Amino acid sequence: MEIILLLLIRTETGEEPDKLKDYDEQLVVYNVALMKDAGFVDARIVPCAALILRLTWADHDFLDAARDATIWNKAKDKVLKPGVSWTFSMLAEFLKAEAKTHLMKAGIHFD
Repeated sequence: MEIILLLLIRTETGEEPDKLKDYDEQLVVYNVALMKDAGFVDARIVPCAALILRLTWADHDFLDAARDATIWNKAKDKVLKPGVSWTFSMLAEFLKAEAKTHLMKAGIHFD
């Protein structure tokens, strides 16, 4: 999931996050292919490369919720830990709920 978050950041900002260089290029391409297959991004895949053309609305929602390091680390501790079964949509819902809680604690309430 760290690779996916880094890919979303790269696509949104146009800048390469330093941490993304820590991963093998084939693993990065594979993750882009998974994101494309799941309908999370519009991308083009060739045998040794992948290009994300644009983010979807769901990607932007996920990225906005995951951008806060405290919320992302909480998700990694509670949802992404080994032995826990989860899906991408479950992770996204957890992140959104945590972001909403974070905003409510800051005095921003939703009706």
